[in-house]
Amino acid sequence: MVLKVGIIGCGGIARGKHLPALVQVEGVELSAFCDVVGDRAEKAIRDFGTETSKAFTNYQEMLREMALDVVHVCTPNISHAEISIAAMEAGCHVMCEKPMAKTSQEAKAMIHTSKVTGKKLTIGYQNRFRTDSQYLNKVCREGDLGEIYFGKAHAVRRRAVPTWGVFLDEEAQGGGAMIDIGTHALDLTLWMMNNYRPKYVVGKAYHELSSTEDAANAWGPWNPEEFNVEDSAFGFVMMENGAGIFLESSWALNSLDIKEAKTSLYGNKGGADMNDGLVINGEEKGLLYEKKIELQTGGVDFYDEIGEDPALEEAKSWINAIMNDKEPLVKPEEALVVTEILEAIYESSNSGKPVFL
Repeated sequence: MVLKVGIIGCGGIARGKHLPALVQVEGVELSAFCDVVGDRAEKAIRDFGTETSKAFTNYQEMLREMALDVVHVCTPNISHAEISIAAMEAGCHVMCEKPMAKTSQEAKAMIHTSKVTGKKLTIGYQNRFRTDSQYLNKVCREGDLGEIYFGKAHAVRRRAVPTWGVFLDEEAQGGGAMIDIGTHALDLTLWMMNNYRPKYVVGKAYHELSSTEDAANAWGPWNPEEFNVEDSAFGFVMMENGAGIFLESSWALNSLDIKEAKTSLYGNKGGADMNDGLVINGEEKGLLYEKKIELQTGGVDFYDEIGEDPALEEAKSWINAIMNDKEPLVKPEEALVVTEILEAIYESSNSGKPVFL
């Protein structure tokens, strides 16, 4: 069985994550490449396609002309829902990059279309596929931490503002650091806690460093006139069962406590922290202990001692779910809750009030 895959959006996330992973997955044929910049689609064909692959600048034309099985949506947030819905209606299973959508209403429409068409839908939260994430999730599922009543979702950069594309454009993206990298940390934390029933949210977004001229930055200084999204945002989520989650997200923060796509968990039997390697802590026989987990896969590791490449593992898991008619690891209903919480944090920041969900 060979699945014909189309890529919509051939920019950084497609070239850095989706395409290098998909070309390694058995049973995948990269058949169509679409980008509003035609040269990007043509280059993607040269680098990742085959002699029969076709390039498009209009995704609707691509969906009409190509008999595709799967579509990966790698475009700005504003078009995630529109394109994903069109692809499912055209008979394709859809992997959409994070966040699921710009708004929760759009995310709900995506889920509705998936149910109506019977097509699978998943969201690109590849950090679940890291070896440390997989291990910690097993620890949580087996009850080693007990009831997890508090969690922290970490996504903090000192100075790493993405200055290309539309990252700084609120209309296109829906927000800044929180919707870009905070979304990964929140997804990890909710998944570990296995708790998707938020009650209310309080949050605050900040525009404190975005006006800096000639800023030191990993990708060069940003243009303050174009930087109209938050540089940092923080939120507190109270769940229906009384558990709480603190989310910290920043592209630019005067802090040396840097961590991204990490979680800290606090249960009534033990705790876990990803920030300096994976550490489990607890109490046993009247003594406190800390156990640093040395992650090994049993073979030869080529990825900084954390096992397999999470992007490749994500792609293999997704394609396997399609071929064997299984539920994808990242369920759209879970990704919807992430979007609802992020949306509520922005709303709370604007109103100065808690937002009940």
